[in-house]
Amino acid sequence: MSKSTRRLKIAFVSVAVALAGLAAAGPAAAAPARPAAATAHQQSAVPVDFVDLPTTALVADGERHEVTVTYRNDSSADRTVAPQLLVESPDAGPFLTPSDVVVEQRTAHGCWRPVQTASQTGTLFTDLTTAQRTLHAGETLTRVYRVTVTNPDARGTVLPRVALY
Repeated sequence: MSKSTRRLKIAFVSVAVALAGLAAAGPAAAAPARPAAATAHQQSAVPVDFVDLPTTALVADGERHEVTVTYRNDSSADRTVAPQLLVESPDAGPFLTPSDVVVEQRTAHGCWRPVQTASQTGTLFTDLTTAQRTLHAGETLTRVYRVTVTNPDARGTVLPRVALY
């Protein structure tokens, strides 16, 4: 798959995830608009950019494989960010389903907690809205995930990235 095709596919998934988050807001999205001054300090609901990190092959050996997402806020202002894992299916298929992989995130206490994935156009992804956090100027975000393939026939690529708001 060409790099531009992959980026287009990833961009499409990002928009779909953002729109799904807005749809999940339900009645809150229909609430009357507040004056601009009241909303000036609120976070953007849609990422303005993504920082793609090095990709790795999805290894279907039943073992747990760690993926580290690291991003440093080099700006002089606080920034809202959200780490995300994408697991992309091969263009020719077979397409991955959430039951093909188990994704976990290491907590601050060193334990592992499950992370749900959703699927769109053959790409599995972790939720951006629950991963958002404010990264202060000069601060570094590091998230460690563990990916275990449960389907021995699964093939794909793990694409870690950070959404910028």
